[in-house]
Amino acid sequence: MATTTTTRSFLQAVATEEVATPLRKVQMEGLVILKIIKHCKDHSPSLVTGQLLGLDVGQDLEVTNCFPFPMREEDEEIEADGANYQLEMMRCLREVNVDNNTVGWYQSTLLGSYQTAELIETFMNYQENIRRCVCIIYDPSRADQGVLALKALKLSDSFMELYRSNNFTGEKLRENNLSWVNIFEEIPIKVSNSSLISAFMTELEPETPVTQCDYDRLQLSSSSLMERNMEFLIECMDDLSVEQQKLQYHYRSLSRQQAQQQAWLQKRRSENATRRAAGEEPLPEEDPANPIFKPLPEPSRLESFLITNQISNYCTQINGVASQSFNKVHLMKALHEE
Repeated sequence: MATTTTTRSFLQAVATEEVATPLRKVQMEGLVILKIIKHCKDHSPSLVTGQLLGLDVGQDLEVTNCFPFPMREEDEEIEADGANYQLEMMRCLREVNVDNNTVGWYQSTLLGSYQTAELIETFMNYQENIRRCVCIIYDPSRADQGVLALKALKLSDSFMELYRSNNFTGEKLRENNLSWVNIFEEIPIKVSNSSLISAFMTELEPETPVTQCDYDRLQLSSSSLMERNMEFLIECMDDLSVEQQKLQYHYRSLSRQQAQQQAWLQKRRSENATRRAAGEEPLPEEDPANPIFKPLPEPSRLESFLITNQISNYCTQINGVASQSFNKVHLMKALHEE
């Protein structure tokens, strides 16, 4: 009886473990965030990546350490050295009793241009070995505006199921009720520090002088940032126009094919009427070997979804920059009037 109860409890535990609990937040230590910021800023405007290490605890993902990846190269030998470097880093961290469980990766971006097919492929590769992982995106170009552009992303479950089937036709998207806003999910980030570090920062805070960065935030000019966002936005609009032209060409081809099928069918029916009148067997009204009956493949909507996501991101950033500029202008106007 005890053996049966133990077996049942074990099976229940396995079944419970297979059902992944939703991720509520990502808890990151302050030292990890500083490492990510330093790595991304030192190599800006080049894009860099790194590994996130930590623990998966219940509904939270704790990120306790990280290390950078070597700069990507096309040479296969250099790529192999990069993989060996990662394994060696994991081994060294394990020897010094540091958390060495991979929970995702981080990468830098330029003005939020991160929503690409490469990011999705990397997510899917990580998902093969890690049930729950996140990607930390940091944008060093927005640090000059006083913004900590740090966010944690994951792919939605519905999108991953559709991506595995590799079928992004309009019919499949309607069946799964999937739109461009459902590709990524942003997970809240909570910064955590030890009590000793918090006490030390409290002692330093009153003695911190005003830095040049504080004065830079009061600059009224934001034309360079606005111009770059507008340039990227225009490029995305051109790319979206190309994707729409592909869909329009597909629908025009489909209309021509349907017209050819109707013409062929009417001709075949008239031939069958003549054959019946002559007492002959009618011909079949379907001919799979005929090229006009071959279904036309519908172009994938994935690229257009990613471009639409990127356009939304640029519009949000432009709105934020414009709002900050207006606030600064009204502030300076009030100061001059006084």
